[in-house]
Amino acid sequence: MAMKTAFLAAGLWLGSAHAITVEGMLAAPRRSTGSLSPKGDRALFSETKFNWTTEKASTAWYFLDTESGNVTKAPFGSDASEVVWVGDTEDSILYVNASNAEIPGGVTLYTADLSGDSFEPKLVASLHAPLSGIKAVKTDSGINFVGNCLAYESNGTAYNPELVSAPKSSGRLYDANMVRHWNYYITAERVAVFSGVLNGGNGSYSYAGELKNLLWGMNYTITRPESPVQGSSSDPGDYDLAPDGSMVAFRTKSPDLPKANYTASYIYVVPFDGSAVAVPINGPETTAPQTAQGASGAPVWSHDSSKVAYTQQDGIDYESDKYKLYVADMDGMNSQVRSVAEDWDSSPTGLKWSSDDANLWVTSELHASVRLWAVPQDAAADFKPTNITGPETVLSDFDILKDGSAFVSAAASWTSRMFYKQKPGAEKKKYPLAFIIHGGPQSTQGDNWSVRWNLRLWADQGFVVTATQFTGSPSYSQAFTDKIQANWGGTPYTDLVKVFEHLRDNVDYIDTDRAIAAGASFGCYMTNWIQGHDLGREFKALVCHDGKINQVGSYATDELWFIQRDNNGTVWNERANYELWDPLAHFANASTPQFVIHNDLDYRVVQAEGFQTFNILQSLGVPSRFLHFPDEGHWVTKRQNSLLWHNSIFNWIRYWVGLDDELMMDGVITQ
Repeated sequence: MAMKTAFLAAGLWLGSAHAITVEGMLAAPRRSTGSLSPKGDRALFSETKFNWTTEKASTAWYFLDTESGNVTKAPFGSDASEVVWVGDTEDSILYVNASNAEIPGGVTLYTADLSGDSFEPKLVASLHAPLSGIKAVKTDSGINFVGNCLAYESNGTAYNPELVSAPKSSGRLYDANMVRHWNYYITAERVAVFSGVLNGGNGSYSYAGELKNLLWGMNYTITRPESPVQGSSSDPGDYDLAPDGSMVAFRTKSPDLPKANYTASYIYVVPFDGSAVAVPINGPETTAPQTAQGASGAPVWSHDSSKVAYTQQDGIDYESDKYKLYVADMDGMNSQVRSVAEDWDSSPTGLKWSSDDANLWVTSELHASVRLWAVPQDAAADFKPTNITGPETVLSDFDILKDGSAFVSAAASWTSRMFYKQKPGAEKKKYPLAFIIHGGPQSTQGDNWSVRWNLRLWADQGFVVTATQFTGSPSYSQAFTDKIQANWGGTPYTDLVKVFEHLRDNVDYIDTDRAIAAGASFGCYMTNWIQGHDLGREFKALVCHDGKINQVGSYATDELWFIQRDNNGTVWNERANYELWDPLAHFANASTPQFVIHNDLDYRVVQAEGFQTFNILQSLGVPSRFLHFPDEGHWVTKRQNSLLWHNSIFNWIRYWVGLDDELMMDGVITQ
């Protein structure tokens, strides 16, 4: 299969008046996805803005009228961290205030009605722990809600770090991995799903006074149950509350496998009141297909609370395997699982039920574009789902209206209004090339807005930007994704060489003699690989963010299943595979100026990788620069840090292609 390449050439069509700046991008409003009201007449979303003068961010809430598109301000502000449509009427809400005047580190819950002109929130609960990810439903006796936070190891109660005395020693002892994950160290506490009740009705509610840990009492032999699975994320997508309030479904890692070595996770169900211990609906000794042994996707209850839809991979240690769609027919705690559209060569992710529970609406990528699909909940294995949205809609989330239509939240980097043609007879000009290499590697470079690798912003530095979907990129068939295994520096590198040669030989407005290459994570690995090979001599400069140079040293990472699967085995059994695609073995050939970024809190690709890269470049006499942030992980997320990240990189690439006269020296530490 041929590689897929997206061309972005804003530097060609956008006049300077339309260019965006780093400061402008970082200060631009950041909007949440819309939460649709039960009536479907309006959606609620938050918007966060940043002021560079005060260096402060402010958050406000807004309504979007789904008929007119008009936006109006909501009657509450940044005091609300989360809002759920639930209560006596279709205009009732429950919202979370992420502070608690009585209990440091706790949160408070408020109810309110949004139907009238006045806004009179009522305090209904003071929670002693930082519960987040709230989901709630109305019942005959009140409101049932669930959320998540850390739980004490000893008794499973909700954990509040602000109420805990600091230990006398900072040391931690471990008898099993993981020791750390992404950007945090694993502690004795585990995140859990808690349930709570607000008794009452008719606008008057009172907290029942107890949070129940719904994971407590589960048996395990190796890995302690935890949900959400990514313990630091507080992702409410890992659990769901049945619409009748009776049951909860959640995802947790396999209790019988080491979580650093295997991706396996299962869906469990448990009574909302915690009256029974949670039981799995998939995994060993269940009615689910026993070929499905890998990671499970988020569970979603049907509107009539009789079914749970979820996804799962077959591969027990392969995070990029195809997700398959399943439905569990529920009878209390018992379940009967069946597959849906099993042969579909795509990986469905976000799931929602149609208003009549006859269909599942799912998101899945096609050709690097997240799209919406409709799948009957009883579809046969050979069913071919219908694509609802095209490539022009960059979908970030969706909701289903009562009439069966979809409300879509989108996040595009580009719109038709951003492009301007040159006037006839305008002077022809060549533009330098920014050759962007995506991470993953089983990922895609999509047309979505980002404040990290924003291709529009790169183009506005005066470059034509290309982003190649090389071998290993998903959404072009599972076989295309799988081909990168034990092949990191093979076919993907060949794809990139062919793309570069095509641009050089066929696109006359690109000046490939003034080209740069840049990438993060796997994109950084590939940049290091390119540096040691012939393609590296085609670039004036390279940029490498948080990526590997030493494949044999991969066991410092957190998720061991990834390196073992992508190298077809362990380093002690298949060392030749690790050495075959090791950039370090070829780095003596390095000569292209290279900018290296690596952060202290990156536990996915450890900081030693960046130091090795920079130290070798310096030892070889290759012009190079090193940037690190002690308070950032695999990504740079803080605005001031991001400002320095962008400005430093853009100055580096512009200097080496002749667009800037000198390298910035402010704050640079020299010997």
